[in-house]
Amino acid sequence: MTEKCKICGLATVPFAKATVLDQYQVRYSRCDSCGFVQTETPFWLDEAYERPITTSDIGHISRNVQTSVLTRAVIRSLFNGQGRFVDYGGGWGIFVRLMRDTGYDFYRFDKYAENIFAKGFDLPEQDVGDFELLTAYEVFEHLVEPRAEIAQMLTLSKSILFSTRLISMPPPMPNEWWYYGCEHGQHVSFFSRQSLEAIAREHQLNFVTNGSSLHLFTPKRLSSRLFKLITRYRVGQVWDIVAPRRSLRSEDYHVLTGLELDS
Repeated sequence: MTEKCKICGLATVPFAKATVLDQYQVRYSRCDSCGFVQTETPFWLDEAYERPITTSDIGHISRNVQTSVLTRAVIRSLFNGQGRFVDYGGGWGIFVRLMRDTGYDFYRFDKYAENIFAKGFDLPEQDVGDFELLTAYEVFEHLVEPRAEIAQMLTLSKSILFSTRLISMPPPMPNEWWYYGCEHGQHVSFFSRQSLEAIAREHQLNFVTNGSSLHLFTPKRLSSRLFKLITRYRVGQVWDIVAPRRSLRSEDYHVLTGLELDS
């Protein structure tokens, strides 16, 4: 059965099948125009999300620490650090708590996971957006309808800093690339550079990338070379040392409890 590409709308070509969640035979299709790879309609997601943070995700904490360093470097270099920020698909709230602890007014949005570490800082339902930057780490590969959900993100902020591993053209087979995530079944969309460029064009945005896993949609004009420099982990560590910000921890404690936090 021929399916249309969820990015560019052209016909896709079935190229592989794989066993997902150790029981379901799932078809993967590729778009030869933009390079996007998608699964068939993911009927197994309710089961896959019974545990939103997968058992095999042993690097969850360390990645949150790393991405917080990189995000601070991007904000300091390109955005207004006094603005408001939102983390889309924020999981347990670890990243939001790290960013608030280092002085950035971050909020969390997630349809699936419980907010454990950033209680009180979920995105208000009545909030209409106007955030300085939206972050979406490890989100894009989960999107069943990526164009629609990315459009929703852009109602909150015109700049999206996000992570997803770029898939090559032609794409690897499922048994050749761990990022398909067949064991947990949550990854259903796989983006090439060309497919991300197509999304940026649709929304009249610029697209820059570090070439592998970290990317930015933004109205701002900058080169991928500059973006690669900004998002080097050691550059972010230097920024944290030379330009620290006052933590929001005390203010947050007062908002949540009405009490003052001892210094």
